[in-house]
Amino acid sequence: MSTLIKKSLKKENPIWLMRQAGRYLPEYQKVRKRQKDFIKFCLNIKDATKVTLQPIKRYDFDAAIIFSDILIIPYGIGQEVKFEESIGPILGEPDLKLYQQTKKGKFIKKIKNVYKIIKNTRKKLNKNKSLIGFVGSPWTILVYVLNQRSPKEINVCKKIIKNKQSKQLLKIIEKFIYIHIEQQIKAGVDTIQLFDSWAGLLNKKDLNYFCFQPTKRIIIKVRKKYPHIPIICFPKGIKTSIKEFCKIVKPNVLSIDSEINPNFILKEIDPNIIIQGGMSPGFLFKRKSQMQNKIKFYLNKFKNRAYIFNLGHGVPKETKTSTIQNLVNTVRNFK
Repeated sequence: MSTLIKKSLKKENPIWLMRQAGRYLPEYQKVRKRQKDFIKFCLNIKDATKVTLQPIKRYDFDAAIIFSDILIIPYGIGQEVKFEESIGPILGEPDLKLYQQTKKGKFIKKIKNVYKIIKNTRKKLNKNKSLIGFVGSPWTILVYVLNQRSPKEINVCKKIIKNKQSKQLLKIIEKFIYIHIEQQIKAGVDTIQLFDSWAGLLNKKDLNYFCFQPTKRIIIKVRKKYPHIPIICFPKGIKTSIKEFCKIVKPNVLSIDSEINPNFILKEIDPNIIIQGGMSPGFLFKRKSQMQNKIKFYLNKFKNRAYIFNLGHGVPKETKTSTIQNLVNTVRNFK
């Protein structure tokens, strides 16, 4: 069992943050300046290891999350993936034949440095710290594959679902997600998080097919072979459908966004599921006392069940490092 999970079960309020290794850190910016291509950055063993460990050195978080990107999967399959400043990810034209014909060995070889980065990080990381590997969930990867960028239009979801290739691609993506999870586990991660960043785009009637069932199938496969590896699920934006998600998917840990009412979680979610997150990143820009009160609100709400402190989404790039230190201190000093 990972130390992150052990600490949560002991009600020690462990803490890590989504995007804890990132643009708000001056030490990260120094490394980023020499790494112009983001995908190459994610595959650079020395620099990706370094930035994974930076927030641990600065804030002593309970877990490191490997510095990578959910779009490493389409990249590994062979679809073009590039990142542009102020735009974000831009993907090449999706090719169903390419997805159908890409072999497991070729995929692993193309992104093998991710696994070397994990091995390297695990060697340098203190044994009492967890190392989290991650993937995008099938639906979220499908959104990027077919939309070729972050969805901005309201009707993107309908377009993707109606696309003749969507169901075939979803199954292929699911297969490669499992491969990537397995290779990360073999390399040394002790926890896996599945990010379903665009789950909230789906209508209730489509959630089961595109979100719940693919995620469930992946978790069943992982648990069968690696029962000791806890799985965190973050189905962002699905609101009260999170109850059905938990009944079907059965994650070890449920990461919640700021739209979810903690009282709903306490009432409706299986108490054996560990809860993570909840606080809006917007509170990082409020007065210190307001942020501290919100932190204590979540810690108090979940004081009688296993809880991991995190945010309802990633740390914004405009965040001050002193603010994150205040946040960490508030969590650590909570009684």
